[in-house]
Amino acid sequence: MESTNKIALVTGSSRGLGKNMALQLAEKGHDVIVTYNSKKEEALEVVAAVEAKGRRSVALQLNTGAVKGFDAFVQQLKQQLNAVWKRDSFDFLVNNAGIDSKGMIADTTEEAFDNLCNIHLKGVFFLTQKLLPVIADKGRIINLSTGLARFTTPGYAAYASMKGAIEVFTRYLAKEAGTRGINANVVAPGIIQTDFTKEVYEKHPEAIAFIASQTALGRTGMPDDIGGIVAFLCSEEARWITAQRIEASGGMFL
Repeated sequence: MESTNKIALVTGSSRGLGKNMALQLAEKGHDVIVTYNSKKEEALEVVAAVEAKGRRSVALQLNTGAVKGFDAFVQQLKQQLNAVWKRDSFDFLVNNAGIDSKGMIADTTEEAFDNLCNIHLKGVFFLTQKLLPVIADKGRIINLSTGLARFTTPGYAAYASMKGAIEVFTRYLAKEAGTRGINANVVAPGIIQTDFTKEVYEKHPEAIAFIASQTALGRTGMPDDIGGIVAFLCSEEARWITAQRIEASGGMFL
């Protein structure tokens, strides 16, 4: 029987998809370490929601784009693992934290490109590197990509390029971490209605109807469509799935 006393660390889980992932993992019986960049109050609300499901939770501050801060974060994480769980490891790493940045190739600045790279590629690579010794054997790593790495919507060249790199990184990670029984997979959402995409929907309400018309299942995505997939990939039933890209877009642009 699968032990339910597993611990998940979900980056960027104070809101949006990360919050949904945290709650779905708690629903499946897992404890959750929430990380936030600036929204501490929102993160504490997620902690309270996880605890309301009978699971343990803490919130830690983490800027996933600042690699130099990762050593201090790992030390803080180890302290919390020992204090709250009497453990020196956790089980599931979900690299979810991200930012949106829209811009045509001709208009993309080096600063915007570097910011995307630091958060979506460099940060994920080196945070995973720093946390691998703290992830338990037979653990799980789930990296977030995007449907935009498969289909093309002008304005997202830099963002999608970083996510494409994450998909390659995940395959290498699966090979290297597989020696310890650690699975590594990618979840690639389509466009989801969260505060992440709020500006697009508010400025272009017709976008909702267009996206629905271009989606096999006939609607736009919601956070509840994603969190359960992450929880499944952390389940015992998903033990034989690794190095895979699972697109959760409802069949966008088929």
